Amino acid sequence: MYLHKNGYAPWRCTLALMGMLLLLGGCDRGARQQTAPPVPEVATVTIKPQPVELTTELPGRTSAYLVAEIRPQVNGIIKKRLFREGSNVKAGQLLYQIDPAPFQVALDSAKASLGKAQANLPSLRLKAERCRELLVDRAVSRQDYDDAVAAMGQAKAEIEYWKASVEGARINLGYTRVTAPISGRIGKSSVTVGALLTAYQPLALATIQQLDPIYVDVTQSSAELLRLKRNLEAGHLTTDGKNGKKVRIKLEDGTPYPLEGKLQFRDITVDPATGSFTLRIVVPNPHHLLLPGMFVRAAVEEGIAERAILVPQQGVSRTPKGDPYVLVVDASGKVHQRMLTLNRAIRDQWLVSGGLAAGERVIVEGLLNVRPGATVKAVPWTPSGPTCVQAAPAKRPAVEAD
Repeated sequence: MYLHKNGYAPWRCTLALMGMLLLLGGCDRGARQQTAPPVPEVATVTIKPQPVELTTELPGRTSAYLVAEIRPQVNGIIKKRLFREGSNVKAGQLLYQIDPAPFQVALDSAKASLGKAQANLPSLRLKAERCRELLVDRAVSRQDYDDAVAAMGQAKAEIEYWKASVEGARINLGYTRVTAPISGRIGKSSVTVGALLTAYQPLALATIQQLDPIYVDVTQSSAELLRLKRNLEAGHLTTDGKNGKKVRIKLEDGTPYPLEGKLQFRDITVDPATGSFTLRIVVPNPHHLLLPGMFVRAAVEEGIAERAILVPQQGVSRTPKGDPYVLVVDASGKVHQRMLTLNRAIRDQWLVSGGLAAGERVIVEGLLNVRPGATVKAVPWTPSGPTCVQAAPAKRPAVEAD
């Protein structure tokens, strides 16, 4: 037998080396078995239908509740302006004084003519009565009697004419006092003292606008109205005429207006150019925060979805084509994909109109670690942060749809 110079046989070294390799391979397999990946853990939300108040946010502009343009009703020269531009005025307050002298003269003249006509009437009445008595004895002719009666009737008519003239002159004299027809805020004056005015002139002397309350006119598409009516008829929405006309307002900078408005009416005519119609809302405005012409947004209540399905937006993904979907976990812990039909966003959640059923568990956190068909461990999701809240359920149905 061949021996190594150190006394060891070569085949014995080979056997020892193979034994060491087999031992190392067994250890490696044991290590791989110990480091097998654990079942991924995901946070889920269980779908629970709930009543949710649905609103539509529409753009619009404010307009004054009442508008009165001040115009003169008689010709004349302005003697005084008795208000401060931009101030609040009350109904009946004197704004301008037109020179009353010529109208006072006209009134005095009409009164004098009336007095003259009234003074002639007694003598004409006596003459007619005497002619009637003499006519019985044929002391006067029938023609004389008829003339006396006609003269008395003419005197009565003249009295009525001058009475009307006196009243007209009194009205014109009153028109020299230009007063406020409504209460509100008056704008700038277009004329100054000494200006010549013409009755019913096109140029308004000033404009008064009542700002409390104030109108908000918004537009809604006729397609939205048809969709709303279909949902009501199908029972997807319920309404309540008592609370259904409340409207919340957002200012043009996005801040909410503190007071609620009330839907006054929907226009019955659709604009053929835009396919929309107007909704008029009355909003309290005690501090005049809203001014005519401001852009606002109005949240008009549509109705109550009694069994609405809401899903947190962070749990909704989209395919490369943009179609929304969620991953759900069944009772055995297996992941499935559900394609969704979304209605609208409500706060930080999506309102789902199709694709999910009550009781299903939707994965909200851990989406990157799972794929459809995988097995996962589902734990309840705990929202964190002020924006992760459920949409407030409606207490009662609160919207009326015409």
